[in-house]
Amino acid sequence: MSIFIFGHKNPDTDSVASAIAFSYLKNKLGVETVPCILGDINKETSFVLDYFQLPIPHLLDNVKVQVRDLQYNFDKGVLGDASILTVYRLMESQGLQTVAIVDKENKLQGIVSMKDIAMGLIKGDFYHLETSLSNLIEGLDAKVLSGSAVDFDGKLSVLAYYYKTIAGALSEEDIIIVGDTYDVIEEAIQAKVQLIIVTGDKTIPKKYIHMAQDKGVTMLSVPMDTYYVSKIINQCSYVSTIMRRKNIVHFHENDYLEEIKEEIINTHFRNYPILDHDNTFLGFINKKHILNPQRKKTILVDHNEYAQSAEGLEESEILEIVDHHKLGDISTSMPINFKNSAVGSTCTIIYWLFKEYNIDLDKKIAGVLLAGIISDTMFFKSPTTTSIDKKAVEELKEILDLDVESFAMDMFKVGTSLEGQSIEQIFYKDFKEFNLAMHKTGISQVFTLDIEDVFNRKESFIEFIQKTHKNNQYDITLLLITDILKEGSYILYQCRNSHLISSAFHVENKQGVFVDGVVSRKKQVIPMLLEALHLIK
Repeated sequence: MSIFIFGHKNPDTDSVASAIAFSYLKNKLGVETVPCILGDINKETSFVLDYFQLPIPHLLDNVKVQVRDLQYNFDKGVLGDASILTVYRLMESQGLQTVAIVDKENKLQGIVSMKDIAMGLIKGDFYHLETSLSNLIEGLDAKVLSGSAVDFDGKLSVLAYYYKTIAGALSEEDIIIVGDTYDVIEEAIQAKVQLIIVTGDKTIPKKYIHMAQDKGVTMLSVPMDTYYVSKIINQCSYVSTIMRRKNIVHFHENDYLEEIKEEIINTHFRNYPILDHDNTFLGFINKKHILNPQRKKTILVDHNEYAQSAEGLEESEILEIVDHHKLGDISTSMPINFKNSAVGSTCTIIYWLFKEYNIDLDKKIAGVLLAGIISDTMFFKSPTTTSIDKKAVEELKEILDLDVESFAMDMFKVGTSLEGQSIEQIFYKDFKEFNLAMHKTGISQVFTLDIEDVFNRKESFIEFIQKTHKNNQYDITLLLITDILKEGSYILYQCRNSHLISSAFHVENKQGVFVDGVVSRKKQVIPMLLEALHLIK
């Protein structure tokens, strides 16, 4: 099973680039991984991936445990034209309690259990046989004496009567079991019965064989005596004649464990068929499979909080975290590798990991790492920028032979354009939820060169923020509109405490106020809010 590597919800360039680059590094180290995203990429990231000709990572809905993750029994189904006896022998030899009956394309037709076979022996229609010539040859060790029929469906009887007693009583629907009573055999041939099974491995005179051949009657010779054949022949019927077709509780491979667990616990069946989206049979699951399920394996980059991560993260096995943010609330039951550094970008950390492991950088990977660092440090204008970030960019620039200044401006120009975006799209393009001193907080940040467009819709933005604040029961809801050129942010907000904004940022308490020098949510906004909250207490 591949390991999923992904960044936070509402992915930005650093988050996506670090997932791509770290997955590349892990794969080079022999660990099978897949880079993923938890939402649609923004314009800036799209520009970066197009520029360096890299595909968009796999979109991951969640990492909940699914049926496909469980180590269920990957059994093969049995065709419906197999005999009951064949299926019984298969179940006995392999210790199976349930067998799936499928068609030639492995689509589920029904299921058969040992109980179904047993009930067939007790309550079955003993006077009817529906089977094939191959099933009779296999089940009765039969030899074909005459005839060309390959399938039989008729009334079954054992003839122990005087031949005159059965005169006129037989028809083409009949299948008879008989010993070496030639007058009865002749009567059956004349009646053109479907099938004559001669028991005891007796040598049949050729005249009866020729007669049967001329009349188109199939005649078989079996080594068993009449009593044994009469007891076993119903088990030569097609297994489809006793399979259960209705009210079969089955699951699909994409079903979530949380959805099927209760049904498995509260029903009495031993096994439950697993199907894919085309109704193809995959195997069986039972109660033992859900006791200790195999979980999806995950590696987190650019975040370490549940609220920012994939749905169902607590059900996954977290193997590693690489991040440059404050410590969050994620916990694990086992020790993991946790690389957390106070730098401006997760891509910076991953670049130095390439150096640490002495893995050469592909130009495309070098490109996205550089873009991730430039994006998250706002080309070194963010206060989160360190000398380590700058050194990483300098070394990456040598690999790429790229005009970094020109590339950065093109990237920001594309990424900060708000043209054609709704208020909701703008608000949630880079939105994160935090718990700040027991205050539920939602902070959105938009980097743009088009401040005028935002302020033309200022009242609509405030209305949306108020609605979001109420619907999510936030204590603090902020929208930071960061002006890259002015190196500061305008703030639109809704707070339970009306003095929080002025206390935190030392500005006038009004909507759209400009906070000079504040461009980092992580290193400036959150610490300033936390300090103000502690003072207000």
